[in-house]
Amino acid sequence: MPRTLLVLAHPDLAASRVNAALAEAARPVENVTLHDLYAAYPDLRIDVEREQRLLLEHDRVVLQFPFYWYSVPPLLKKWLDEVFLYGFAYGSGGTSLRGKSLLIATSTGSMKEQYGPGGAHPYPVVELLKPFEATANITGMVYEEPFIVHGTHGLGDAQLAAYQDRYRDLLASGVLRERTLTAA
Repeated sequence: MPRTLLVLAHPDLAASRVNAALAEAARPVENVTLHDLYAAYPDLRIDVEREQRLLLEHDRVVLQFPFYWYSVPPLLKKWLDEVFLYGFAYGSGGTSLRGKSLLIATSTGSMKEQYGPGGAHPYPVVELLKPFEATANITGMVYEEPFIVHGTHGLGDAQLAAYQDRYRDLLASGVLRERTLTAA
């Protein structure tokens, strides 16, 4: 069973209904380490060595975050910039992440139909997540099919519970839902 590092990045998890519920669904899953970046680094000073050790100790990396302005919350961007370093994650000698998998778990306020031609957002979320696929490619990681919760503002309790069950099953299965990438 692969060991999974779930990197949670929500600037106000206490006010979050969906990301908090997904995190709760992940907590009891065996071989999953839940790592809340905003709780770990309230001063926004990342311990790069600690984070790299965590990455080395796990086979699968899940980045869970709310999709803000077609991107990630600021601390997750900072984490990627400071932790996925040349010589560690990519470049000369940077093979530490090679063969590990990367899964994006994100939530959007808008419904799925609003992402794509004719919608308020002209591109599907999977297209807007392409920088993560490129990150997986350059680091030699396996990019898994993203787990996306759309329409969080109108999500009913039963729908949210179904997403929690799917997320828990996905984390527990350890089965990759992979996309084919060019080797880095």
